[in-house]
Amino acid sequence: MSYSEKYIKDKVTEGLKASHVEVIDESDGCGAKFSVVVVSNLFQGKPTLQRHRLVYGVLEEELKAIHAISVTTLTPEQWENTRT
Repeated sequence: MSYSEKYIKDKVTEGLKASHVEVIDESDGCGAKFSVVVVSNLFQGKPTLQRHRLVYGVLEEELKAIHAISVTTLTPEQWENTRT
């Protein structure tokens, strides 16, 4: 099964109460390779590994079909700092 950018975005947004999610399908449309940026308050005080595990937990079933995923996880404050 392949997944769309919108499907991944909606699932991560809901699962992590994310304030911002960007998903890019890097697999030329086959839905097997994604780049994901997630901004969530749930990442506050957590190291990168724990943040990524939260994302992987939300996408547990989908990761069985996704061949590669690149994840960037930021708190809202970190996100604002990257935009200025």
